[in-house]
Amino acid sequence: MPRKKLGFFPTPLQKLENLTRHFGGPKIYIKRDDMTGLAFGGNKTRKLEFLIGEALAQNCDCVITGGAEQSNHCRQTSAAAAMSGLECHLALRGEEPESYSGNLLLDKLFNAKVHWSLQYRKGENIPMIAEEIKSAGRKPYVIPYGGSNKVGAMGYVEAVNEITKQLNEQNLKIDHTVFASSSGGTHAGLIVGKSLYGFHSKLIGVKIDKGEAGEKPYNEHITELSNELASVLELKEFFSVNDVILRDDFIENDYGVVGDLERNAVKLLAEKEGILLDPVYTGRVFGGLIRMIENKEFSNNESILFWHTGGGPAIFSYASDLMKRDK
Repeated sequence: MPRKKLGFFPTPLQKLENLTRHFGGPKIYIKRDDMTGLAFGGNKTRKLEFLIGEALAQNCDCVITGGAEQSNHCRQTSAAAAMSGLECHLALRGEEPESYSGNLLLDKLFNAKVHWSLQYRKGENIPMIAEEIKSAGRKPYVIPYGGSNKVGAMGYVEAVNEITKQLNEQNLKIDHTVFASSSGGTHAGLIVGKSLYGFHSKLIGVKIDKGEAGEKPYNEHITELSNELASVLELKEFFSVNDVILRDDFIENDYGVVGDLERNAVKLLAEKEGILLDPVYTGRVFGGLIRMIENKEFSNNESILFWHTGGGPAIFSYASDLMKRDK
């Protein structure tokens, strides 16, 4: 597949020494995809290398994608487009705010054209925007919600190749890998990469938000995407829903609503390791991981990898939520 270099790889793999001591085992490691380098980093950089690569190969002159107002994906897409000489259009949920902060501020600095989309969070109105752009004589490339199709998911197939090399170099074994699972591309890429590169770790996706009415069951979506990707790579393996491990028991609030689970997770990792999480995605996942450790779901001699998917700029838009307590 065509690829456009956008990030700095490999990202660091490190042991969380203080946090491991804090819990008294198991050993906890972190994969720092918050340090991919593109617009404060994040997992979408890996996907965008392939998506932007295909857009350029098709001679497109602009890209369109969508998400929530503080979308990490949209922030990285707008930066990738700027870096690649492409105009960027974003379909963002809600109405234009009086002031800009966090990811939205960065979108504007990267000169993205924002289409305020009221209730739509997952780019449901992108086809209409694409037709308007085409009628103006432009050639848009549509990037799906989260960059999660078989092209974008290739980024995490290659991420598994990267992590297996790092583990071999450091003579490490990871028993469980915990990560955010929201639009499916990261999850599918890890599943296929695990098969392709012999990554001997149990993949535990932590679901971030509830499915919407009429949507296909999320585990089926990941399975279909994994098989599409396997077909592109000419793998003989066929995946089923049994290959998809999803934890949905940490969704205590709606998408983007910060509660004690997320607040405590952000605070703990910051205090113990000087590492920042975003409250929407990685805060929820790390909160779930803390619960798993506290519930003794892992033995003390096992190793856990927390795959940090980024999102740091969003933290500034949730300052008041992070500093309060639930009643």
